[in-house]
Amino acid sequence: MAQQHLEPTDPSAGSGPPAPPGTVPGRGTTTDVAVHTRAAPASAPAAPATALAACDAEVLARYLRAQATEFLRALRQHRESGTGPNGTPGPHRTAPPSGHGDAALALRRAARRISGTLHTFQSLLDTDWAEGMRPELAWLSGTLAMEHAYASRLERLLDALHRLSGPAAAAPRAAADRTTATAPTTVPPPAPAAPSAPAPRAAAQDRGNLTVGAAKAGALLDRQLTLARTRAHSSALQALGSSRFHAVADKVALLASEVPLRPAAAPADLRPLAAAAHDRLTDAVAALPLVAAGSPYNAQALVHGLSPDPAPHPQDAPWHQVRLLLRLHRYAVEVLAATPPGNTGEAASNGESADPSDVLLLTAGDALNRHRDASEAAAAAAQAARTPRIAPATAYALGVLHADQRHEVEAARYAFQHCWRGAPVRPA
Repeated sequence: MAQQHLEPTDPSAGSGPPAPPGTVPGRGTTTDVAVHTRAAPASAPAAPATALAACDAEVLARYLRAQATEFLRALRQHRESGTGPNGTPGPHRTAPPSGHGDAALALRRAARRISGTLHTFQSLLDTDWAEGMRPELAWLSGTLAMEHAYASRLERLLDALHRLSGPAAAAPRAAADRTTATAPTTVPPPAPAAPSAPAPRAAAQDRGNLTVGAAKAGALLDRQLTLARTRAHSSALQALGSSRFHAVADKVALLASEVPLRPAAAPADLRPLAAAAHDRLTDAVAALPLVAAGSPYNAQALVHGLSPDPAPHPQDAPWHQVRLLLRLHRYAVEVLAATPPGNTGEAASNGESADPSDVLLLTAGDALNRHRDASEAAAAAAQAARTPRIAPATAYALGVLHADQRHEVEAARYAFQHCWRGAPVRPA
């Protein structure tokens, strides 16, 4: 099943008023969302602008130049590494060179931050330039993310199959994973010439420990998602060699030296625009059924679970929209705080002291990322179950897997509402 990555700079977003909470870029308007009791968060994080001195357009220009420099640095590292578009080894390479495995991730991260910043502060930038850059950066980020997304989805589903099959099946898989992790990974690499098929999975070695239905379900998912991953790999390689990508890279190179601000933007204050991004987020969260999400397993995730419609789950759209708005708000916070590229998450993960609101945003974002991953994994299981002429035991295993992932969706919603309602208010 093709994955849809929702970027905050969807070309259809435009610069007009924000879309309603039930509208997700690229997916249309949700009309079948169940009506729940809605309540605003008890204490939502306050807009970060209130705690900062006035920020003029030079702060924005400095941030965009820094992100453009990070983009170019990651692109150079990616080209020097000789790896695939997501840091994966080429067809003759067992492992990427040391220090270059995260080059593609850094490339995507910089592209997302530039496009998100252009979305929030577009009124201060040259309109034609910003509207031309945003969809191109969203295209690049989404294209590069597809291969990794398919690989992660397959890993998630196979892990869930083993977990649902009991400890007798999970133990051999863990042992196989440890053996794979400690195997030698250095081979002298010739230059890659074509996109590679993903390496054989260690999970195939221990499928005999699963029931027949679960083993066949895992094999079916492996075939479908590996094929999708291979196609995404080829698409990413084609994108990186296309004239469209080189045009984007040239524009980012120019951005690293000169930011096209509007003539009247120099004395402008960034805080109202950042506060508007915060308000859009809080309005979207207030429209979520947080009261229903107060229980980790409330069975609402299984509503429409037997629908023949292969479209994304209708209840998920507002949550995906909140995830995008939260990302835009976090990038606006980085601009006002002049945070160096990529340091926000690293400081929190290393246990360093960080602003409580920054930790809140990261924690809430992690919960919504888990929500998206579980939702898309459930959709992949449902899509596999629609394969013609599969055995009843296989279909049953895929149904159990789908229900398990929908429960994971509810757990992620519960984690998000718990984080949001316990949010500290940033002091004015």
